[in-house]
Amino acid sequence: MALKVLQLLPGLHEGGVERGTLEICEALTSRGHEAVVVSAGGRLVESLDSLGTEHIDWPIGKKSPLTLRWVPRLRRLFTQAHFDIVHARSRVPAWVAYLAWRGLPEDTRPRFMTTVHGLYSVNCYSAIMTRGERVIAVSETIRHYLEKNYPKLDSTRVRVINRGVDSAEYPRGYQPSDHWRERWKSQHPELRNKFVVLLPGRLRRLKGHDTLLKLVAALVAEGQPIHALIAGDDSTGTDYINQLKSRVENEALPVTFVGFRSDLKDLYRAVDVVLSLSTKPESFGRTVLEPLCLGTPVVGYSQGGVGEILEHMFAQGAVPAGDVGALIDKVREFIKRPPAVTINNAFPLASMQRDTIELYEQLAGERGA
Repeated sequence: MALKVLQLLPGLHEGGVERGTLEICEALTSRGHEAVVVSAGGRLVESLDSLGTEHIDWPIGKKSPLTLRWVPRLRRLFTQAHFDIVHARSRVPAWVAYLAWRGLPEDTRPRFMTTVHGLYSVNCYSAIMTRGERVIAVSETIRHYLEKNYPKLDSTRVRVINRGVDSAEYPRGYQPSDHWRERWKSQHPELRNKFVVLLPGRLRRLKGHDTLLKLVAALVAEGQPIHALIAGDDSTGTDYINQLKSRVENEALPVTFVGFRSDLKDLYRAVDVVLSLSTKPESFGRTVLEPLCLGTPVVGYSQGGVGEILEHMFAQGAVPAGDVGALIDKVREFIKRPPAVTINNAFPLASMQRDTIELYEQLAGERGA
């Protein structure tokens, strides 16, 4: 049976939620199903278009009471488009979708499901993510979070489907092209003969940039040949980003901001170690899994989804959460003896895509059973 699936999220910029949405669209269309996405748009819309997926540009993710005006319009869309599955991936879109869905007759409305992508604050607002007829947890960490904080949630409605990485896109032993390497070297001569560490991700306080600067300062004081890269969109010029850049300049730290990278895979292979330093547990940790699949070591806090990935693929890279001293010791150890990553991809993308579509098929099939 061909399915028609609608996914809803705030926007299509960078991030794991956005990329996961695209990956499911790709899997749906390749299997003969129809995929539609509602969001406020962003740089990934072009990728969505290339998959043959319809994108409806509605700002359903804005945290404002005015966003509720989209409820009647979304209800009409559900009725007219005859979706089999409505899949909400974020809290505000989930509320809008749920209110639209709940107002339809049970025997004609689509099936409603959610994915819990984060360790949200525990309150009535976040509880919407437990209202799905099926609830996907993107890691065991998320499943434990749901069990602890929403004990009334029927555990049979929860399905752990780990995020994943495409082994063909991130193959072990991958190397950037000679052209890329030459250009990179010419752009960044400051990295010559240095042990280079990379902290990728959105430039937000919880990602641990302050810890990175402490790490660099401590190792530079010892005379270690370290240089750090910070990858993430720094064009917005927020107070936080400006403070980071000022601190790097004032303390003369060997840190380079390399901005948003569409070539992150190449960058993973051009550095010695990738870091994961989030102050709060991550729900999964794609920027940990991707470099490990390629064979680049990762040092990260052993908490949340990052801890799960490190446990399965590179246990020697795990350090206790928040222990800056242990982090410094670990990086110093890796400078002295660069380690090898010996375990291949433990979280393949194909498994995530298969399990998600099987869940769609199972949920949609229950109506006709």
